[in-house]
Amino acid sequence: MIELLAKCLIPNRDRVDAPEVRQAYGILCGVVGVCLNVLLFAGKLAAGILSGSVAITADAFNNLSDAGSSVVSMLGFKLAGQKPDSDHPFGHGRMEYVSGLIVAMLIILMGVELLRTSVEQILHPEAVEFSLVSVGILAVSILVKLYMCAYNRSIGKKIRSASMVATATDSLSDVCATAVVLAATIFSRFSDLPIDGWCGLLVALFILYAGYRAAADTINPLLGQPPEPEFVAEVERRVLAHPEIVGIHDLIVHNYGPGRLMITLHAEVPADGDMLELHDVVDTVEHELAVALHCQTTIHMDPVVNDEATVEMKKQVEELVRQIDERITIHDFRMVRGKSHTNLIFDALVPFGLPQSDREVAKRIRALVQGMKGNYFAVVQVEKGYV
Repeated sequence: MIELLAKCLIPNRDRVDAPEVRQAYGILCGVVGVCLNVLLFAGKLAAGILSGSVAITADAFNNLSDAGSSVVSMLGFKLAGQKPDSDHPFGHGRMEYVSGLIVAMLIILMGVELLRTSVEQILHPEAVEFSLVSVGILAVSILVKLYMCAYNRSIGKKIRSASMVATATDSLSDVCATAVVLAATIFSRFSDLPIDGWCGLLVALFILYAGYRAAADTINPLLGQPPEPEFVAEVERRVLAHPEIVGIHDLIVHNYGPGRLMITLHAEVPADGDMLELHDVVDTVEHELAVALHCQTTIHMDPVVNDEATVEMKKQVEELVRQIDERITIHDFRMVRGKSHTNLIFDALVPFGLPQSDREVAKRIRALVQGMKGNYFAVVQVEKGYV
């Protein structure tokens, strides 16, 4: 149904990287989500009232909160689609993440309320009436939620939306919760054991877990997380496809919301090359990345000396730093010879989580270099990787 509606309502729907297409998909899925969740709420609420089941009623209000979440998601996509302005020169793309966080908080709030209601039912149990109508409504609800999980996950991956993937996870947790309620309803037909409150408790726990997962998926991009390895590999492939560029480092990806990426990187070029020609190559690369990956790129040229002595010395220093940790790499390597000693100037890329501090690593590197045969001093700058 979603694809059929998209075919009718979204022009150029295959251009999923375009902000207007992403916004249209987000709003469409939100509208469908609101409609389906309101219908499920009405059906389950009626079934809960007829049967006197707190678990079914709890599940109904869970669907009502899902409808509210869909409204917030729609607003998020709408606000995220606004153009940059003087107050927000990087656009409003992160509003999608903010809306996802609000959705997560609403889910958690609903879970806490249902937890309270379920505990009351456990302490003061009431009889539950078995009804085929209730069973039918719950079974249909499971099928509808499976469909909602499928289309939210499919579209979420298609447009790379953490908010929609979180909604898909929430729908899957709803399937589990409703399945528990359905099992309890069927069980009440054959037993008088007061398990309704306990099933409501399980539903509340499912909802709380879904809220936690949704919050984690939206907080990480708000705080700043590394880009996907596939994206990094694609950037490296496109940059190094130009033979004039012999290497890259210090790649940083700034994420201001889906489709709003800014990239900075250092491109290593031969020191003896024609700077005007190399500058033209760098301009070409920046344009190619903008067209292919929809990102703004700023490239700094790093002239590198690749004479035999420098290359050999770099290999020796690389072997030394790997004695500290195999993951440490070096770049921007150059030699400056003096009358009394030779300075080896380079940057060391140190991974997060090393037991030693950056200062201790730099001190250890300097000591290792001074221990080499000859009179060498290391001028080293310790850096952390952002990818």
